[in-house]
Amino acid sequence: MAIYKVVEIFKSINGEGKKSGQLTMFIRFQKCNLCCTYCDTKWAIKESAPYTLMSDEEIYNKVIESGVKNVTLTGGEPLIQYEIEDLLLRFSNNKEISVEIETNGSISIENLTKMKNGPSFTMDYKLPASQMEEHMFLDNFKHLRGNDTVKFVAMDSNDLERLKEIVYKYDLIGKCNVYLSPVFGKIDLKEMVEFMKKNNMNGVTLQLQIHKIIWDPEERGV
Repeated sequence: MAIYKVVEIFKSINGEGKKSGQLTMFIRFQKCNLCCTYCDTKWAIKESAPYTLMSDEEIYNKVIESGVKNVTLTGGEPLIQYEIEDLLLRFSNNKEISVEIETNGSISIENLTKMKNGPSFTMDYKLPASQMEEHMFLDNFKHLRGNDTVKFVAMDSNDLERLKEIVYKYDLIGKCNVYLSPVFGKIDLKEMVEFMKKNNMNGVTLQLQIHKIIWDPEERGV
């Protein structure tokens, strides 16, 4: 039985992604292999972050008891969790449950995209202001599917220009969902819209983190 370090597990609405606004059960794991300048869960990525040890069975049962059909595995970084496949296999046997993995783009998703009734991915591409762009695993772009999402989080105009380069270089429009989000409070939203208009960025969705609008941006478990 696989055991995971879970820093929080809670029911809320999804604040971003394809199922934004829908009820979701969040399972947040401890630890990340990256440390972005704007990370909004730095408390969870440290090895010192308090956690509860939970088995794949316990996590699965917690979700089933909640009655919620959407599950988001987040962190930290879910794909560095030991034996994450065991948890995904357990969920894959229940076709009523939709599992999404939020991943930072530095780890291969290839094998998991081949799972029967497997998860969808919301995969970051870390733009320059994150200071983590050099860690991106570019081979992942080959394995994205129509139900997956690439998310670009922009802090400034330089990030926006880099977004445009990556979207067209890897022909992402039509291959997967492409989302553009602001670093909360760090970039003018009107500037982002004007950039999209100027560059005719058809197929790119501007998305705000609605959980940070509803609640205090620093609040946990929401």
